[in-house]
Amino acid sequence: MEMRMKRIRKGTGEKTGYFSDPVGLLFPRRCPVCQEAVEEKGARICDICRTRLPYIRGPVCMRCGKPLFSEEREYCGDCSRKRRWTDRGRAPFLYDAVMRRSIAGYKYGGRREYAAFYAEEILRRCAGEIKGWGAEVFVPIPLHASRKRKRGFNQAELLAEGLSKRSGIPTDAGLLKRVKKTHVQKELNDQERLTNLKDAFSVRKGKVPYQNIILVDDIYTTGSTVDTAAKVLKEHGAQKVYSVCICVGNGN
Repeated sequence: MEMRMKRIRKGTGEKTGYFSDPVGLLFPRRCPVCQEAVEEKGARICDICRTRLPYIRGPVCMRCGKPLFSEEREYCGDCSRKRRWTDRGRAPFLYDAVMRRSIAGYKYGGRREYAAFYAEEILRRCAGEIKGWGAEVFVPIPLHASRKRKRGFNQAELLAEGLSKRSGIPTDAGLLKRVKKTHVQKELNDQERLTNLKDAFSVRKGKVPYQNIILVDDIYTTGSTVDTAAKVLKEHGAQKVYSVCICVGNGN
């Protein structure tokens, strides 16, 4: 992992080393912000659109990685009030209108190629923390089988594969299973989210074979989904469970 992480450059990062691929050089990719064809060969995003990305800067919650509005605080409001089963979490972007549209294109518009851009940005912005966690494996948050059939893919699994390819950390997409068809979380309040996720996940038969795990999902808002998954993993033998996502909501 150390050798490959050193290849992650500061700056745009998408044109050299592990960030290039022959398909992008032959055919224009779609920009994950404006969703139009990227004019510069090999690039994954328009130069002007990169300036619109809501990168997280400044102090962040020590638990979930949400941006904080005061350097005097260590935890966001949610992490101050709730018991967390995840040990740490990070994301490169704030979940604002720009990223909401981008991720909608990824999940519902068939733009699977955005996963490579998101993976690169997670590692470009969060590689230090990921390396420090010493995790053995990426585990994507699973979709229920019926939802995966309808969508055609699991966005978290595709993202985990991109992270694995670029970092050298393996992915185990079969460790967690979604055994309950849950409602869409964004339509629910905090208590309804917890009820919705109760008994939603199970682990592969037997003890979890990893001590340190990184859960992968697309969006982190209240943290209910990754926390529920982390609890199941810890109940079955995991010691440390971290999370990486594309976006997080605002801290408060």
